[in-house]
Amino acid sequence: MALVAANAQDYGHSVTDALFSLCKTITFDAAHYLPQEDPAHPYGRLHGHSFALDVTIRGKAQPGAEWVEDFDAITQALAELRGLLDHRLLNEVEGLERPTLERLCQWTAARLQRRFPGLARVTVRRPSLGESCTLELAAS
Repeated sequence: MALVAANAQDYGHSVTDALFSLCKTITFDAAHYLPQEDPAHPYGRLHGHSFALDVTIRGKAQPGAEWVEDFDAITQALAELRGLLDHRLLNEVEGLERPTLERLCQWTAARLQRRFPGLARVTVRRPSLGESCTLELAAS
């Protein structure tokens, strides 16, 4: 039986007809605390985490460019966010006065949605704890 090499260009659809999901991840280290009614609550103490932030942009490839979005533009936007979060006390970042994972997802989406209309998902992870939170965004 002869092997036939697959032709990546010949799968029955043009690049601009297919739906793609692009994902980019950054990491940052930050401290936070969660103000609680009960001062004995463990999250009320100042503590830090190593975070990973994943964003997914979904869409069809743009005609001519044949990409959904320029990864360099995504990288630059996430570098700006990292600059606001890395080695910071998250409670002091505007909009993150109560920095839960859920709030970090919303805060991130609010800063990226206009720039990337295909933003479909934001996930914030604390890998060392095996914890994550994902915000699924409605298609625009």
